[in-house]
Amino acid sequence: MSQTVKPWRRLRLGLEHDYQVMKVREDKWADPRTEQEHPRVRVVCADWVNVIAVTPEDSLVLVRQFRFGVGADTLELAGGLVEEGEDPAVAAARELEEETGYVAGRVVPLGWMHPNPALQDNRCFIFLARDCVRAHAGRQDEAEDIAVELHPRADVPRLILEGHITHSLVVGALFLEKLREDADRKR
Repeated sequence: MSQTVKPWRRLRLGLEHDYQVMKVREDKWADPRTEQEHPRVRVVCADWVNVIAVTPEDSLVLVRQFRFGVGADTLELAGGLVEEGEDPAVAAARELEEETGYVAGRVVPLGWMHPNPALQDNRCFIFLARDCVRAHAGRQDEAEDIAVELHPRADVPRLILEGHITHSLVVGALFLEKLREDADRKR
């Protein structure tokens, strides 16, 4: 049985701090049960894309890069920011090519998810890129240092369970793809 919760009422917008890739603000909200005021941090970000890139040989095109939050490199899907006014599917193809040099034969939308609805207002769109072939070495942004790795698609469960893939949005994207695949098989 589903229950409804009352929405919180925003009382005041806080001072916004712009960090180029995101803006951080602490707003004041009223608890709907008690009307007591509570500060809540909100991170305003552009939408993101994650790309499950698959070669004709059924290998996944993955990227390894240093992540400052954990102070280590992580194994992930290609992805990045959706530019203002850009279609997420176009952003997915662009990010895949920029980060890896791979170009997709076709890009299929799988859905989207909220990266962290407790703090962030954006969405992460997930795409399946089929028939990906290497066209060049990639054109990474100035502040990116990315290594491209190919892994057999069948290795995904092991890569996750052994802790090689730990990024929650990557795990969520791969799970979403599996759910879509299972649903398509049942039709």
